[in-house]
Amino acid sequence: MTSISDRFQFLRSQSQCALIPFITAGDPDLHATAEALKVLDRNGADIIELGVPYSDPLADGPVIQAAATRALQKGTKLDDVLKMLADVIPELTAPIVLFAYYNPIIHRGIENFLQQLSQVGVKGLVVPDLPLEEAESLLQPAKKFGIEVILLVAPTSSPERIKAIAQKSQGFIYLVSVTGVTGMRSGLESRVENLLQQMRQITDKPIGIGFGISAPEHAKQVKDWGADAAIVGSAFVKRLNDGTPSAGLTAIAEFCQLLKQAIA
Repeated sequence: MTSISDRFQFLRSQSQCALIPFITAGDPDLHATAEALKVLDRNGADIIELGVPYSDPLADGPVIQAAATRALQKGTKLDDVLKMLADVIPELTAPIVLFAYYNPIIHRGIENFLQQLSQVGVKGLVVPDLPLEEAESLLQPAKKFGIEVILLVAPTSSPERIKAIAQKSQGFIYLVSVTGVTGMRSGLESRVENLLQQMRQITDKPIGIGFGISAPEHAKQVKDWGADAAIVGSAFVKRLNDGTPSAGLTAIAEFCQLLKQAIA
């Protein structure tokens, strides 16, 4: 499967902005997650971010926290998620980025964890609670397994810290559009545009904007600002869990199409 870097290189050659939907594994169940990945892949997703449910998701807002809680209550485990991905990834065009917290990675062993991701075909990894100062312990071994570790830049990050993160981040740089947790918001903070332009002065790596993008007009705005990707999470998670599983899949298919049209 295509790497994250290669996917961005292709999209840039086509002057396209990437759409990166996020869903939570195991919500409403793993079968629905597998179907949702295929639906997103068919309806405009360029890369798909899959959250591993965790009991203390500090970076997640109420919608994604609730999804993780439901998934854990149904007994969703990392091994189950990986088994599901091993079956589904061969059917996908969009590379998969796993969104996972650091504690379970450390518990399993960094190299063991990365090897398991590589074996099922995962191409990228976001660890929201991984500080820059400890990132090297994950970044170096990840290269050996062909997994790109994507680091996050916050609106409050200093210029020096942004430069250091930009140098180390693999695949793309994840620019957080708000101070705080994930979630749907009515609009995006204008200072993100300025921060994006500052980052362009220090790196040519792709930059994706996430946290708070919940409507086609938000996605279009970040594209117009010059972002390489719009990352949309809570709005997908909410739609997938509304009504029956079938209705949820229909809802995310339609929403994915609308977002892709907005940034086309």
